[in-house]
Amino acid sequence: MSGGGSGDLSRVMRNRREKLEALRARGVEPFAYSCEVTARAAPSVAMFEEAEAAGSLAEGRGSAERWAGRLVGFRSHGRSAFADLEDDTGRIQIYFKRNVVGDEAFGLLDLLDRGDWIGVEGRLFRTRAGQVTVRADSFRLLAKSLRPLPLGKVEIDAGTGRARTHSGFADREGRYRQRYADLAVNPGVREVFRLRARVVSAARRFLDDLGFLEVETPVLQPQYGGASARPFVTHHNALDRQLYLRIADELYLKRLIVGGLDRVYEISKDFRNEGIDRFHNPEFTMLEFYQAFADYEDMMEQVEQLVVALAEAANGAPGCDYQGTRIDFARPFARVRFVDALGDALGA
Repeated sequence: MSGGGSGDLSRVMRNRREKLEALRARGVEPFAYSCEVTARAAPSVAMFEEAEAAGSLAEGRGSAERWAGRLVGFRSHGRSAFADLEDDTGRIQIYFKRNVVGDEAFGLLDLLDRGDWIGVEGRLFRTRAGQVTVRADSFRLLAKSLRPLPLGKVEIDAGTGRARTHSGFADREGRYRQRYADLAVNPGVREVFRLRARVVSAARRFLDDLGFLEVETPVLQPQYGGASARPFVTHHNALDRQLYLRIADELYLKRLIVGGLDRVYEISKDFRNEGIDRFHNPEFTMLEFYQAFADYEDMMEQVEQLVVALAEAANGAPGCDYQGTRIDFARPFARVRFVDALGDALGA
C-alpha cells in the first residue's frame, strides 16, 4: 500500500490506475455495488469498552461485525498489517493477519492506497498496546481512489488521548470551494454540518410546537421585494418574460396571512447578487415567520425563546464559548430602543 502523498500528481494517479487494472486482472471488482454494514467505528469502540468495564466482554467476543469506511493509514509488518479505517463516526484500527485472511487476500493490500474504501468483517479485541482493534477475518474493496487525498498526519495528544489531525489541506479558499475534500480530510468539519442540521431541526420543532405551518413559496418571482438588494435575473422561455430569484420570503408569506393562515414560516434559499466573503454568500438560507394578531413585542418574545432553544440544541445549554469569550443566552434579554442604543454608543 502506498500513501500517494508525494511525487508528481500525474505519476501518482497513473500508479493508482495501474493498481486498478491489476485488481481487475485478479478478478476483483474495484467499485462494489453495496456493502452490508452492521457496526460503526466510534460506537463499536465505546460498546467494547463498556462491555469490558462491566465484565461481560467474553459473552459477545465471538460475534462478528461488518465495518466500512475509508482507509486513512496503513502500517505493514511482514505477515501482518495494521490499517486505520474512518467512517462518519470516527476511526478504528484494523488488524490483518496473513494466515487469517489468506495469502491471496493479504496480497491485495499491496494494491490498496490511502483514500480507498473497504469493507471489513471481523471481531474486536484490545492489542497489547491497549488499542481497541478489529481483527479482520475478511475484507473487500468497495471503491478504488484514483486521485490522492491530502490526508495529512494524525497524532494522539498524550494529555487528553484525543486524536489531532494536521491537515494536508489547509488552504482556506480551497477548502470552501471543495467542501467534499475538506470533509474527507478534516473530520472536525463534519461536526459543523451536524451542528447546522440540529439547529435547523430545532427551529422547525420550535415553530411547529407553536402552531406555525411550514410552507414553500416561489423562488422565481415576477417582482422581487421584501428587502433592498440586487437580484439575480433569469428568463422564463415558456412565458417569454424576465423573472428574478427571490431576495427574501416576506411578500409571499404575508399573502398567505392575508389568505387566512394565521401562522406561517419558511426555511429556504434566498439569492442576492452582491458581495461574497467568508460571512456573505449570494446564495444563503433564511428563516422567516409571520403571525397574525401579534405585535412586535410578541415577536420579540418569540425570537428570544427561539434563540435560547437553538443554543440549547447546539450546545446543550443556553450559552457557548466563542473565541475565548463566554456568551450567555439566558433569558430575559435586555431590550433597548434602537435610537437610545445608538446614542449610548456614540456618547450622545
